[in-house]
Amino acid sequence: MFTGFHASASALTANRLRMDVVSSNMANAETTRGELVDGEWQPYRRKMVSVTPNQSKQGFQSFLHNELNGVRVSAIERDNTPFKLVFQPDHPDANEEGFVQMPNVDPLREMVDLMGATRSYEANVTALNASKNMLLKTLEIGK
Repeated sequence: MFTGFHASASALTANRLRMDVVSSNMANAETTRGELVDGEWQPYRRKMVSVTPNQSKQGFQSFLHNELNGVRVSAIERDNTPFKLVFQPDHPDANEEGFVQMPNVDPLREMVDLMGATRSYEANVTALNASKNMLLKTLEIGK
């Protein structure tokens, strides 16, 4: 009876995490000292959220019921694309030739990911409200 609520709630949670990770990526788009590796600072590396269907059963029955189990966040992965090199000889992290490694965060890509997560969040709120209204109308049948 409440599986629709559960599916919408899990999707809301996953999309909220996607929006948080995008916000973190945007906040660190200029961070040249993201993590210390072997005594040297590395730029911030972009993070991505992987969402998978929540499967609890095996076999044919699981295919019929998986749509109602919702989703879960399987991992927050690091993007291994190379860092950008920017010529800034005055920067404290510049190498001998004057180039600075900048994070692999593309603000345009992050905005597209943010818009996708926001639209998905809104769609799940709409589905949750539709489920709630159907349940309320069902209660009025007996009156």
